[in-house]
Amino acid sequence: MAVKESSASKIKFKGVDALFGLSEEQECVREIPLDELDTFKNHPFKVFRDDKMEEMIESISEYGVLVPGIARPSNSGEKDYELVVGHRRKYACRELGLKTMPVIIRDMSDDEATVVMVDSNIQRENLLYSEKAFAYRMKYEALKRQGRRTDLTLVQVEPKLKKRWAAEMVGTEVGETMSTIKRYIRLTYLSNYLLEFVDKNELPFTVAVDLSYLKSNEQSLLLAFIGTTKKMPNGSQAKKLKELSQQKELTGEDIEKILRGEAKVNYQKISFSEKQLQKYFPPDYKKEQIEKIIFQLLDSWKAQTEQRG
Repeated sequence: MAVKESSASKIKFKGVDALFGLSEEQECVREIPLDELDTFKNHPFKVFRDDKMEEMIESISEYGVLVPGIARPSNSGEKDYELVVGHRRKYACRELGLKTMPVIIRDMSDDEATVVMVDSNIQRENLLYSEKAFAYRMKYEALKRQGRRTDLTLVQVEPKLKKRWAAEMVGTEVGETMSTIKRYIRLTYLSNYLLEFVDKNELPFTVAVDLSYLKSNEQSLLLAFIGTTKKMPNGSQAKKLKELSQQKELTGEDIEKILRGEAKVNYQKISFSEKQLQKYFPPDYKKEQIEKIIFQLLDSWKAQTEQRG
């Protein structure tokens, strides 16, 4: 289904070569020792030996590395270069016992390197939810920071609009809606263990998004319940957990009641009309003043009740 063109697609964004001030004539491929290529910091894409990797190893064994990686000079002091694009190729070369791989060296800022790294990997097939989530978040954060640059004409834009622009830009470039991008980014607030359930398709994406709003200690309690009962929350239960977490600190008992489908733990909603309260307060009292007095009286009543009990 075609994605509706968003306002972000109308923004003129510099191409990679223009952004880096490079032309094809200036680029040269160098054979760099694998031991001198550090992994890109917080690289979100997993590298392991699956069927696709077997195909790559076979191809490199027969034809060599046909497409060079991209690296930048390292600031860590431990290795000479930081690999931006080509981590799977590096893995394949090491598996074949090769000592070097062809690499293009470019000077890039952190944000520029992040955008290149994500764009070079995001269209791969069968990416995990976690890979997309962290990749989208990294690019979103990079574009949001680049929005402060005067050459992108966004220096005067309000922070809220910068966030919207960045989310729209990420969505436009990967064929997703802005709301979908935001939901993926929410997954990065899940604990690693819960996110692993999502990657294994044991926890539905939409359910996981609601659970991402739980505090870290609440997620730990939920994980303990899942480990004991082998029971995953469904959509309505996840929404209840999210709503209750926003009202109070979730306890293990709260989680168990909701996931076992027992009595609701949501508080009853009690409301009073303005007419009911008029005789208790002066006519010039504002809503905030009335609420403050009501809660003070309730606190006093609760303290007296506990003392008698």
